Amino acid sequence: MRKDGRNWKELRPVTLERSVLIHPEGSCSIRLGRTWAICTASVEESVPDFLAGRGSGWVTAEYSMLPRATQRRSGRERMPAPVRGRTAEIQRLIGRCLRAVTDLKGLEGITVRIDCDILQADGGTRTASVTAAFVALAEALARLKSSGRLPRVPLLDTIAAVSVGLVGDELYLDLCYEEDARAEVDLNLAMTGKGLWVEVQGAAEKTPFSTGQMNEMMSLGSEGIERLMEVQKIALQGLEME
Repeated sequence: MRKDGRNWKELRPVTLERSVLIHPEGSCSIRLGRTWAICTASVEESVPDFLAGRGSGWVTAEYSMLPRATQRRSGRERMPAPVRGRTAEIQRLIGRCLRAVTDLKGLEGITVRIDCDILQADGGTRTASVTAAFVALAEALARLKSSGRLPRVPLLDTIAAVSVGLVGDELYLDLCYEEDARAEVDLNLAMTGKGLWVEVQGAAEKTPFSTGQMNEMMSLGSEGIERLMEVQKIALQGLEME
């Protein structure tokens, strides 16, 4: 039994709430244990220069933490200075995941910009962001379809993400911060609804791990992601997704 009372293969309590903000075309709040994030999807009638005239759309993401999302205040990243390090890595992760399940040709001439803002952090912020960002993206695309701007919702699949780790000799699903800080191995996994991997991101912090342990972690992660997709499905009820 873990510190918060969960067993080793149990997610933290998770809620996804769609349409939490009035201005964005899509928005979703996620609470995963004590981690809390809001993701928005904003539609722009343009594409980056490198896609001009190529019959494609684009999906991209930005990620940020409020200064007191963490135990100690962190400084704000000032724009337009280039975003570097951890933030840039997470933004690329979220963008890759969403593009993997989006038909960019079906989004021709449109950019959907995802903003993931962490209100409170207790581990798993990047994976929570992927899970909520997909819901925000789906809502925005459904609205484009219902308004007549698109003939269909250009989604190829669903996607969600979760963390898995080895803490001491124990395998845990969905690490909170205290577990993540002690983990021998920390793995972030993103998987589609068809069971295909988009991201396998991890490292041994201390002791190297075996292929067998890696397979166990991926199997546990896939089970957790399937449960998160059930929550996503509930959040998306009422949207015309075809």
